[in-house]
Amino acid sequence: MPLGLDAVALAVLVALAVDRWWGEPPSAWHPVVWMGRALDRLGRWAAPGADAGKASQRRVGPFLRGTAGWCLGALVVVALAVGVQYVVQAAPVWLAVVLLGLSLKPMFAWRMLRDEVVAVEQALSESLEAGRQRLSWLCSRDVSQLSPEQVRETALETLAENLSDSVVAPLFWFAVAGLPGAALYRWANTADAMWGYTGVRQGRVWTWAGKWAARVDDALNWVPARLTGLGLMVLGARKRAAWARWPAQARVTPSPNGGWPMAALALVLGVRLGKPDVYTLNPAGRPPLAADTPRALAVASAVVGLCAGVAVLGAAAALWQAGWSTA
Repeated sequence: MPLGLDAVALAVLVALAVDRWWGEPPSAWHPVVWMGRALDRLGRWAAPGADAGKASQRRVGPFLRGTAGWCLGALVVVALAVGVQYVVQAAPVWLAVVLLGLSLKPMFAWRMLRDEVVAVEQALSESLEAGRQRLSWLCSRDVSQLSPEQVRETALETLAENLSDSVVAPLFWFAVAGLPGAALYRWANTADAMWGYTGVRQGRVWTWAGKWAARVDDALNWVPARLTGLGLMVLGARKRAAWARWPAQARVTPSPNGGWPMAALALVLGVRLGKPDVYTLNPAGRPPLAADTPRALAVASAVVGLCAGVAVLGAAAALWQAGWSTA
C-alpha cells in the first residue's frame, strides 16, 4: 500500500542523516554517476561535432535528437524509480522508511557541497593558484584569471545556486512526487549541467542539442530556486532594505532561477557577488572576505535545517491526524 505522509517525511530525515554522517555513496554505486555516463553517450549522438561544418549550424536535427535522448533517459530513470518505490512500499513501514531514505540520499548532496566550498577557502588561504585550482572542481567557469575576491565570490555563488539545485529542489520534488519526482529532477539537472550550453563545449555544439535540457531544468527549478532564496532571506536578512532590493537583484542574472538564491545570499552577507563582464549582484556591497565563507555556510545550513524541520512537522501532523482519525 502507498506510504503515508509520515513515512515520506521520516524518509527525508533518514536521507539527511545519511548525508550528514556518510556523505556520497561510492561512484560505482551512485545513480547520478550512472546518469552522467548515459548522458555522455547520448550527447555524442545528439550534439554535432564542432568540426561538422554546416551540420553544426542546423537547428532541427540536433534539437530533436537532444529532446529524444533526454526523454528516453528520463523514461528509464522514472521507470526505475517507480519500481524501487513499489518494492519499498511492500516492506514493513520502519524498513520502508529506511530504504526510501537510502534511495533518496543520492538525489541530493549537501555535505559534499559544503565540504567543497570549505576546501576552496582553505586552498585560497594557501595561494591564489591553489584557490583557483580547487574552485575549478566546483564550477565550470574559467577560473584562470580570477582575483582572490572573484574566487571567493564564485564559490559563494556556487554555494547559493547549488543549495537550490542540489538540495532544496530534489527534496521539493520528492515531497511532490515521491522518489520518481526526485529522480526525474536529478536527471534534468544533470542533463542541464552537461548539455545546457550555447556554442561549443568539449568539441561539440550544444546550442540546439541542449536546448530542451536547459528549458526543462529552468521549469523544474522555478519554485525551488525562489523557495531557497526565501529561506536565505528569512533566516539571514535583518534589514528591510534587503528585502526591498531582493526581487530586482534576483533578475539581474541571465538565469531565470539562479539569481534568486545568489542575490539573497549577497544581500544577507552584505557583499558583492558577480560574474566578470556578465552581471553584478548587490553592487553596493563590499568584496567578500574569508570570514564571509563560514557565515554563508551557516545560513545555508540553516536552510537545510529548515527543510528537516518541515519534514518533522509533516510527520508529526500526519501521525496526529492518524491518531485523531482512529480516536
